[in-house]
Amino acid sequence: MSATTLFYIIVSIIVLNFIIDKILDALNAKHYDDPIPIELDDVYDKEDYIKSQAYKKTNYSFGILSSLFSILLTLGFLFLDGFEYFDNIARSYSEQPIIIALIFFGIIMLGSDIVSTPFSYYKTFVIEDRFGFNKTTKRTFILDKIKGLLMMAIIGGGLLTIIIWIYEQTQEQFWLYAWGVIALFTIIVNMFYAKLIVPLFNKQTPLEDGSLRDKISEYAKSVGFNLNKIFVIDGSKRSTKANAYFSGFGSEKRVTLFDTLIQDLDEEEIVAVLAHEVGHYKKNHIIFNLITSIALTGLTLYILSIFISNPLLSNALGVDIPSFHVGLIAFGLLYSPISEITGLVMNYVSRAFEYQADNYAKQTYKAEPMISSLKKLSKNSLSNLTPHPAYVFAHYSHPTLKQRVENLKK
Repeated sequence: MSATTLFYIIVSIIVLNFIIDKILDALNAKHYDDPIPIELDDVYDKEDYIKSQAYKKTNYSFGILSSLFSILLTLGFLFLDGFEYFDNIARSYSEQPIIIALIFFGIIMLGSDIVSTPFSYYKTFVIEDRFGFNKTTKRTFILDKIKGLLMMAIIGGGLLTIIIWIYEQTQEQFWLYAWGVIALFTIIVNMFYAKLIVPLFNKQTPLEDGSLRDKISEYAKSVGFNLNKIFVIDGSKRSTKANAYFSGFGSEKRVTLFDTLIQDLDEEEIVAVLAHEVGHYKKNHIIFNLITSIALTGLTLYILSIFISNPLLSNALGVDIPSFHVGLIAFGLLYSPISEITGLVMNYVSRAFEYQADNYAKQTYKAEPMISSLKKLSKNSLSNLTPHPAYVFAHYSHPTLKQRVENLKK
């Protein structure tokens, strides 16, 4: 196979992914004006449903524009040998492979962020603001960007440095050592996410004593679940949308409630949401997802190790001097169809897990407050109540609201 053939395979993959994605978006959009299912007729009144339709259509139009811009920019970058241009810049500063790779990826990541920022700004301060969701200040928006870039530089740069160093030392066996490093990093992040990452962006405070904490503690005790760490996060500083999640495991497990969740739901509904999250923990979904993620990483690294030394990867992107960093990008583009397939499988598993967690909440607490909480959260986020089945299959990690309500009523 020639480098030119591989180049056009990469281009074909990018274009095909774009076409499939846009077809799914279009199919989904055709259902925006469908009548509300009978099971959900109490979610929206007429005015709110019209607002939700407008929100969906606005996001759909914006998505077409932003994704079209993205693919044209990507294809233009490929056809104009952008990777070779940036590789030459990086090589002008050093001859050390690690330094070259750090400069190369630094330029690409910074450039990508600069290009995407106007779209992110418009999404936040125009669309989300127009529909009453945005609470982000321009100062917070800028600080989030800076913090994100610094984290990418420190964490991403650190991992890249270690992986390239391992590759130079071990060659064919590098995937095994790199897998060990990434697996350890993944476990640490999962365990200490709330302590290490969250405080950089949000303020967390222990849930104050009162009837809500008492009800949560009472429920946790009734199902034999040790839950001492209950925190409230200031999600309202960015959006009115609500959420709740578990993080960590072992002695570090904790539940985090968005302050918006506490504002939107009554205490019974909040406990029901917590019962759902406890269900994920009790059913070992968190451990399963962690192990699966690590296993998929190992598989990806193994396949990468087979091809990374082939100069054809770098040549396909127009770079004459073969290197690990350019080969890594080419491999990532070629591997994307496999990633899409594994993503579909993981979404299917995730939807099954959500049913299991809902059933756990129904069995150990009550179905009614779980149903009402889901309806309130859907209404407050103007979510789509009539998605196309193909779109759900490809993109949804949770069952639709209609499916969840039907399951909870059984």
